[in-house]
Amino acid sequence: MKPSDTYVPLQCRLVNDVIALVGDKWSILIIVLLGGGRKRFMDIKRAVDGISQKMLTVTLRGLERDGYVTRTVYPTVPPKVEYELTDLGRELLVPLRTLGSWAIANHDRVAAARAAYDARQLPQAAE
Repeated sequence: MKPSDTYVPLQCRLVNDVIALVGDKWSILIIVLLGGGRKRFMDIKRAVDGISQKMLTVTLRGLERDGYVTRTVYPTVPPKVEYELTDLGRELLVPLRTLGSWAIANHDRVAAARAAYDARQLPQAAE
C-alpha cells in the first residue's frame, strides 16, 4: 500500500494480519533489541524492562511463528537458547526505526494534544 492508495478492505486486512503481532506492547522492543545481534533469553528479559518470563516466551514464540525471529537451542546443560532476527525481521527494522524516529520527533506534539483534549473533557465530566 502506498500513502496515495485509497481504502481497500482486503488490503487493510492483509496489512493488519501481518503487523498485528508487531504492534503489541513488547514485540517492537524485542525486535529492535535483536537488531543489535543474537541474544540469549535471559539477556532479552533483563533488557526489556517490565516483561514477565511468560510474556517474553509468548512474544518470542509469536515472532518466531511469523518469521521475524529464529530460535537456536544448544545441547548443553542447562540448555542454551539464543534468538536472532531473520532476514524478514531485519527488513522490518527499517520501518520500525523510521516510525520510532517519527514518534520521538512528535512526542511533545502528541502530549500537548492529549493534554488539550483532557482539559476539554474535564468540564464535561463535571456536568
